[in-house]
Order: sequence, then C-alpha cells, then structure tokens
Amino acid sequence: MTTLAEKTAALRDLHQPGNPFVIPNPWDAGSARMLQGLGFKALATTSSGFALTLGRKDYDVSRKEAVNHGGAVADAVDIPVIADLENGFGAAPEAAAQTILDALKTNLAGGSIEDSTGDKDNPIYEQAHAIDRVTAAIEAARSTDRDFLFTARAEAFLHGRGDLDDVITRLTAFADAGADAVYAPGLPNIDAVKAVCDAVSKPVNVLIIGKLAQHSVDEFAAAGASRLSIGGGLAWSAYGTLANAAEMLATGNFSCLSANKDGAKTVAQIL
Repeated sequence: MTTLAEKTAALRDLHQPGNPFVIPNPWDAGSARMLQGLGFKALATTSSGFALTLGRKDYDVSRKEAVNHGGAVADAVDIPVIADLENGFGAAPEAAAQTILDALKTNLAGGSIEDSTGDKDNPIYEQAHAIDRVTAAIEAARSTDRDFLFTARAEAFLHGRGDLDDVITRLTAFADAGADAVYAPGLPNIDAVKAVCDAVSKPVNVLIIGKLAQHSVDEFAAAGASRLSIGGGLAWSAYGTLANAAEMLATGNFSCLSANKDGAKTVAQIL
C-alpha cells in the first residue's frame, strides 16, 4: 500500500507548469475507484457532485460532511486525493483554518479553499479578507508534520464578477502567502489561462468548462497550466444518464438499459 506521505509527494511531483495532468472529479468511492482503474494519477472531489449524491444543491453540505466525504474517497483508492472544501464553511479566517485542520485528520493529500461568500448579492469576499482567510488556511496546513498540498481559489468568474486583473492580483497574493497551487475556475478563454499562468509563480489549476473544453491538453500545456480539473462535469453527466429512465415510462420498453451494457462490463472489469 502507498503511504499518505508517498501519495502527497507524488501529487506534488505531478504539478509541472507546462506539463499539465488531468485530475478528474469523482463523486463517491465507486467513481473514484473507477477513475483510478482507468489510469488517472490523482483525483479531486467535487462539491456539486457530492451534493448530488445527497439529493442537495451545491453548497448545501456541512463541513463535517464534506471532510468525511473527502476522507472516504481518499480511503477508497491508492492515488492522492484533493478535497473541494468550498469556502471553508465560514466567513472568518478561523473557519477556513478549522476546515483544513479537520482535513488533516483524514488521508487526504490536499484540499482547496475558495473566496466565495455563499451570498448571491455579494458573492466574493473583499480582497484583503480573502487573503486573510487563505493565510489562515495555509498556517493550518503547515501546523503539523504531515504534508498537505493547499490550493487557493478565486471564484469571481463563476459568479459573473470576472475581472481578470483582480483575479490575477488575488491569485498572486495567495501564492505569496504560501499556497501550493492556485485556481480560478471559469476563466473565459485560453488567453486568460495564459495570462494567469504567466503572472503567478505557483502551479495553476484550470477548470475545463465552457469554451475551454474545445482546447487540448497540449494547448493548455503551451499556456503554462499545471493541472486540469473537470469539476462536476462527470457527475452531472452520470446523473444525466438517469434521466434516460424516463424512456421506460414513456415507451414501456427498456432499451435504455441495453445502450449501456458495454459500459457496465467495463466497470465490472475495472473494479
């Protein structure tokens, strides 16, 4: 069995600017084992995907639920796992720190904290406060002897407040505070990805969403990215497949089941 220290070291080694790795996002232990079996080298949980498994919307889970979920996914596989720890489950820097301290009690190799507030009218924390929260989380991550890869996230583009200069300023400050990697989900195009990678001294995670999905790994490499996340995309696609069950009610036949028979065999072989 690979030790947690070995997993975290391997995770750090994967972060090479200009040579990005794809880190898919499982939503439970089964999907994690499936993705490991397909050959991926690391995984990251998805807050929206996990919320779906509970029949809830994104951001409707508690700190304890998110940390326990991340730990369960990490326990299910032999590759490193990063947890999506949302905004740290509280406005105060101490809340972000406590979330990391709780994550340190699991077999997670890393985790992320974002600068979103959860308030739709004021969705992003003011810059100085956001930096204070990230700094507190980093101090917590460094408070024990065990290694933990911390990612700081700037969420403005996901909330319609995208200002590239402000996002770069935040990510630069997060990197200067000691974040191991930075992440600005929702960047509008490959030029924005390159601008972030050029400006920030730490490895950059890119969310493959929207127009960015048309680009290849090689193009993200040329832009300087280190890590490529899928976010909740796989989970939503899997749950979307359940919608095909409506065909059984509408037509009275079960052809939707045979359509996935080859996939089911593949899953059985991998697990």
